Amino acid sequence: MYRKISDKLLAWKNSLHRKPLILKGARRVGKTYSLLEFGRSCFPHVAYFNFEINPTLVHIFEGDINPDRLIPLLESVCGARISKAETLIIFDEIQLCPRALTSLKYFYELAPEYHIATAGSLLGIAVNREEFSFPVGCVDMMDMYPMDFEEFLLALGKGDLCSMIKEHFSQNIPMELPYHNMAMDFYRQYILVGGIPLVVKDFVDNGDYILARYNQSTIIESYLSDMSKYNTRSEIEKTRLLYNNLHVQLAKENKRFQYKQVKSGGRASVFESALEWLCLSGIASKLKKIDQIKLPLKAYTSMSDFKMYVSDVGILCAMEDVMPNDILVGNKDINDFRGGLTENYVNQHLLFNGHKIYYYADRYMEIDFILRIDDDIVPIEVKSAHAQAKSLGLYLKKYSSSYGIKICDKNFGFENRIKTIPLYAVFCI
Repeated sequence: MYRKISDKLLAWKNSLHRKPLILKGARRVGKTYSLLEFGRSCFPHVAYFNFEINPTLVHIFEGDINPDRLIPLLESVCGARISKAETLIIFDEIQLCPRALTSLKYFYELAPEYHIATAGSLLGIAVNREEFSFPVGCVDMMDMYPMDFEEFLLALGKGDLCSMIKEHFSQNIPMELPYHNMAMDFYRQYILVGGIPLVVKDFVDNGDYILARYNQSTIIESYLSDMSKYNTRSEIEKTRLLYNNLHVQLAKENKRFQYKQVKSGGRASVFESALEWLCLSGIASKLKKIDQIKLPLKAYTSMSDFKMYVSDVGILCAMEDVMPNDILVGNKDINDFRGGLTENYVNQHLLFNGHKIYYYADRYMEIDFILRIDDDIVPIEVKSAHAQAKSLGLYLKKYSSSYGIKICDKNFGFENRIKTIPLYAVFCI
């Protein structure tokens, strides 16, 4: 299955200023597969080392970690010569070997000709531990996420539909109704399946929502296991409690995160470390509120008000035990949750595309997402159906943004400074 990260990896390989690469992302988003496919397609040879499968690799990095010493030892492990120009060296689950992470500094300084790419499911957590000597300034870093809706369509063999969506997005011209309805149907499938590659692959092969839910449940269990394996004893219960509460808060009309909803009497001082663990692991993200519509947006973020979203919308459906017909046919009983589910989907795709995003609220309006595009501050209001975007209209009357975006189930359009984008076209923003 095509992954957009492939283009970024190729650009890294060809960069004149290439450094050892760290590929971060939650468990099961496809980091290892993407690195191996990249290696096989762009290099004559791949030398793959996994610190979880082969714990004895750690001993190689004890003592001197000069590349002149490490390369012969690594060659003895993989049984092949490692060439500076022709071999991609992959260190997988590198968070299990702090000295291997530190060695990247010396590869950068003493042997930059080697192509080294590393990955780890919990690197965000690992590099924030005191025992890690992180090679600041000596590595390139990339974030990897689950598959977005475009990648999902491509996996289903719908490349022509992707091209059509992009064309109508750029021209603000409605799609012909049969194609619009078709794209909305695929969007509903994506909401249930999500973007975890294993889940997507099995769904493409079988079209089975029950199998998709089984795979999602096993992934949730692996996340919970990580919370026990890679966490302090005092934080395990709090992290699990917090994670299991995220979907509950998204079902509320006021989605501002409230610690007291996690546990009676809950406070930031009790749960903030657990919340940071979830964000650093890549399985959740925090959307901060801004108090003023001014550049730079980051300077006006609130210290206390934020929302929390799950990294994959299919996982979110599994957490809430949403059934296929709830989405495919439409169950009014889940309307309260549907709003949070749709926002979660949009949040994912804006992050996937590298946007720095916030939200804004005052006495009169709440704007779901605020981001900067070029020199403009762009407000985005999200609707799970086609209700009026009242807050967006108020915002455009009050502030000088050249346009705003309404995301809903309506077709493409542009009127009264509002660009309407169907839910299936969010990947174009």
